[in-house]
Amino acid sequence: MGAIRAFMEKHYRHFNARETVDAAAAYEAHIEAGGKMMVTLAGAMSTGELGIILARMIREDKVHAISCTGANLEEDVFNLLGHDEYEVIQDWRALSVEDEVALYERGMNRVTDTCIPEDIMRHLEARLVARWKHACENNERKFPFEFLYDILRSGEVEEFYQADPRNSWLLAALEKGIPVYSPGWEDSTTGNMFAANVLTGKVPHHQCCKTGTEQFAHLIEWYLENNGEDTGAPSVGFFQIGGGIAGDFAICAVPSIIQDMERETPFWGYFCQITDAEVSYGGYSGAVPNEKITWGKLDAETPKFLIKSDATIVAPLIFGYLLGD
Repeated sequence: MGAIRAFMEKHYRHFNARETVDAAAAYEAHIEAGGKMMVTLAGAMSTGELGIILARMIREDKVHAISCTGANLEEDVFNLLGHDEYEVIQDWRALSVEDEVALYERGMNRVTDTCIPEDIMRHLEARLVARWKHACENNERKFPFEFLYDILRSGEVEEFYQADPRNSWLLAALEKGIPVYSPGWEDSTTGNMFAANVLTGKVPHHQCCKTGTEQFAHLIEWYLENNGEDTGAPSVGFFQIGGGIAGDFAICAVPSIIQDMERETPFWGYFCQITDAEVSYGGYSGAVPNEKITWGKLDAETPKFLIKSDATIVAPLIFGYLLGD
């Protein structure tokens, strides 16, 4: 038994702690029964370097698809290329307006306590623009993650790696050949770059990048191929970090199959969410799992866990439990 598992099973007996252990144990049971797992990433998990352990989860076949914000998609690569140039601000709550202006003038984009240097973003932009342009000129269409896969696969940026490539969850996803969906990709630095480069004429048109609805259709096809109907395994599990579009986009695949396509399919076979959002004013991020029953996303018997805590603390614990650390 790993030290993390032993510690959690000894001390995590009640409240959020008990829920965390139960969620980890059920995740393990799901995988051992042959089920696949979708992990969704909201917040700034890539800048928070969740990739250090998420990459291991992917490489050990404990994660089989990712749905993430465009920011998480690109920021894993930003970290890979610029890790040593990032700046951590210990007392970030004490920053003044003048301090923030000074960071802006230095090209340091702040994410809570971590500043991402803008020149790393521009480094990646130049390579993306070349690929977007080439795709337009050759009538090719790809998903946002596939353009990044192409750059990583080519080896052209390896000499610029500043982080250990073993800690890149996107590199791990490329190695394992898993899909990475990024709903609302336009709400990200690279999505902004794409639109701007079309407007300035550097990229001929928008059509080289597949749309969000095409991503959703691909996700539906992936779910139907992995829902366990042909193997007797559990249907796909759903491990949600944070809330927002990364989670709601992905989980809607099941009700769309059942209600819109009028086709039978199993409900999601496991559900766990880590969030600090509260249930209020119709918000999705803090909604309790049972609400998802009413939308045709989960079944009454689906194992359900809601951990009200900081995902940067809890997710590595659960993953460490599963990896035997």
